Amino acid sequence: MGLALVAGPVPNYMQKIKKAIFPVAGFGTRFLPATKAQPKEMLPVVDKPVIQYLVEDAVAAGIEEIIFVTGRGKRAIEDHFDYSFELSKTLVEKNKLDLVKKVQAIENLAKFSYVRQPIPLGDGHALKCAAHLVRDDEPVLVMFGDTLYDSQVSPARQAIEVFEKYGDPVVGLSEVDPSEVNKFGVIDGLDLGEDIFEIKKFVEKPAVGEAPSNLAAVGIYVITPEVITTLNAMEAGKSGEIRLADAFDLMLSAGRPLYGKKLNGEWLDTGNKFNFIKATIKLGMKDAEIGEDLQNFIRQTAQGL
Repeated sequence: MGLALVAGPVPNYMQKIKKAIFPVAGFGTRFLPATKAQPKEMLPVVDKPVIQYLVEDAVAAGIEEIIFVTGRGKRAIEDHFDYSFELSKTLVEKNKLDLVKKVQAIENLAKFSYVRQPIPLGDGHALKCAAHLVRDDEPVLVMFGDTLYDSQVSPARQAIEVFEKYGDPVVGLSEVDPSEVNKFGVIDGLDLGEDIFEIKKFVEKPAVGEAPSNLAAVGIYVITPEVITTLNAMEAGKSGEIRLADAFDLMLSAGRPLYGKKLNGEWLDTGNKFNFIKATIKLGMKDAEIGEDLQNFIRQTAQGL
């Protein structure tokens, strides 16, 4: 990658995190043909698109500004979080005031900004595209568009709390089945207690039985300005992409600290069709409107098998 970091003290960035970057420029090929003309992030889980759950999670963690890194065909995300005069007017005329409140709550969740990633050159490249919207001394939350969590405490909040304790980058982690570690990037790290780990290295999709752990990165991060600086100095790797994991590896090799937080709650990965359906059922059973009926339907269906 042609980059060497000089080891030495780096200031901690302890100000409150108010911005989040959402890289959402991917094609969503696993969901074709459903994603041919709509973003995968806009696929609904019960009655909300996946991306809305993530934005609400970020807002619950104290985020005030959301930066979407988009690509071609992602306009629906912008429209979803924008003000819709015609829709609000129609709902008012039909006296559907409860729906008016729901719709208007979406556009008031946060301040939204959008920047293009013209060519999909990796998750690190996506962050570089948004870097000009973040101050040089500002840490930022990063959330990828298929990471739902069913938890009492916002997973974004959990990651931010670890950052507030140490002042260094944080990687959100989840335990995966040891037989499936070859599908994920996992960490080798020192257990510091309270589900916090000092990360020593990343291992991308290790062979089953050779993984240093079953703790996988789930797509929730807190990054510091040093991470952006590292990404800006990097060249594309063998894959032709600039990857966030490679930036972390460079920082680790230079002696920079990096922490992981095993997130409390259930990871509802919506990155493939089976897990997407599982997430829909899981959250559907908790839905106030349809939850009881859905549970009864599942019981009746199971009895008939």
